[in-house]
Amino acid sequence: MTLTPDRTESLEDFAARASDWLKGQGLPRRGTTAPGGPHTSSLAVFHDLSFDEEAALIGRLTDWVRRRYDAGFGAISWPTELGGAGLPPSYEQAFARAEAKYDVPDAHELVSVTLQLIAPTLRVFDRTPELRALVGPMLRGDVLACQLFSEPGAGSDLAGLGTRARRDGDQWVVTGQKVWTSGAQFAQWGELLARTDPDAPKHRGITAFMVPLDAEGVEIRPLRQMSGGSSFNEVFLTEVRIPDAWRIGEVGEGWKVALTTLGFERTSSGENTQTGAGLADAIALARTTGALGDPVLRQRLADLVVSHTLGEVALARDAAAAGRDSTDVVGSMRKLQWVNRLRQVSAFAQDALGPGLVVDDGTPDSFAWTEHVLGAPGYRIAGGSDEIQRNLIAERMLGLPAEPRADKNTPWKDIPR
Repeated sequence: MTLTPDRTESLEDFAARASDWLKGQGLPRRGTTAPGGPHTSSLAVFHDLSFDEEAALIGRLTDWVRRRYDAGFGAISWPTELGGAGLPPSYEQAFARAEAKYDVPDAHELVSVTLQLIAPTLRVFDRTPELRALVGPMLRGDVLACQLFSEPGAGSDLAGLGTRARRDGDQWVVTGQKVWTSGAQFAQWGELLARTDPDAPKHRGITAFMVPLDAEGVEIRPLRQMSGGSSFNEVFLTEVRIPDAWRIGEVGEGWKVALTTLGFERTSSGENTQTGAGLADAIALARTTGALGDPVLRQRLADLVVSHTLGEVALARDAAAAGRDSTDVVGSMRKLQWVNRLRQVSAFAQDALGPGLVVDDGTPDSFAWTEHVLGAPGYRIAGGSDEIQRNLIAERMLGLPAEPRADKNTPWKDIPR
């Protein structure tokens, strides 16, 4: 049961109460691990776990989400009618700062996608009671949802997707294939993009739905990635029936829904401090390897500190601008900055460890870095490639001419594939 928020509570009193609650949760504080000792959290960008291990990780994380939510510290800035605390964003930021002092359960893409992408999208497109009823359980971690966007034949051109949905009375019948779906094997729901009008140009013939993944005709096949894990999946849909009540937004306006979700993804990527290794891990590595004594590596570490600080300043600026006029491509800028920090961390680890990165000789905090180094490049693609982000910034923020698109007004069915 969520505690009733006190909207008369000052920010300082709220922060003190949050700190007291966190102290009582039995979590180790960050930075308490002895130099050279084992990490209390993973350095992996994408998990290299068995099915049971990954399920257990998600279970620990959703348990933490529930504890936080039931104590009144979940969905802090969400409206009360949707299960939130109804407090200003500054209160959410204050809790995040307090929580960052503790080693909370490791992040997982599926939980992040549910809380930071799909639940907020359903809030924006609050169309039916059925959709609205999903939001509270998502915020509490009781229901998890994945993105059913990417397809084998669409690549970075998401609007070229070919999964079809035809209307049959008050239902839609969906057939197609999705790929690179994080966490689908553990999710209960998926946010689906499907083509409902092949005669319309590709951006205007798409409709979005929520689809239960236990529906008849849904098949999920995990994909083995180069890091060893299988967080990604193929999802096959064969004559899957979806009630119209699960449609998100208007018919033919699925691209608007997709842009909303992708906007949340870019923003959350820029804010994400739990994915892979971060500044604190790099500093710990510098101490254990003696890199602090090398002038070149010391300078690279300093550059990483500067990048991290600039990222914090940018996020603080974004938070201060919340609710005021701002460009819709700020998320693209923040994602590029975050991906660059991941790259800097990888480069530093490779130079600091040398051959120790690729040889598992039992030295603490060495071979484990391979999970970060191998996984970090994936975020140059996830949520829209770096090239897509730069196009968005160039066109929407800098006002540069749009990239020519010969198929802009061509019916999707007439586009060569």
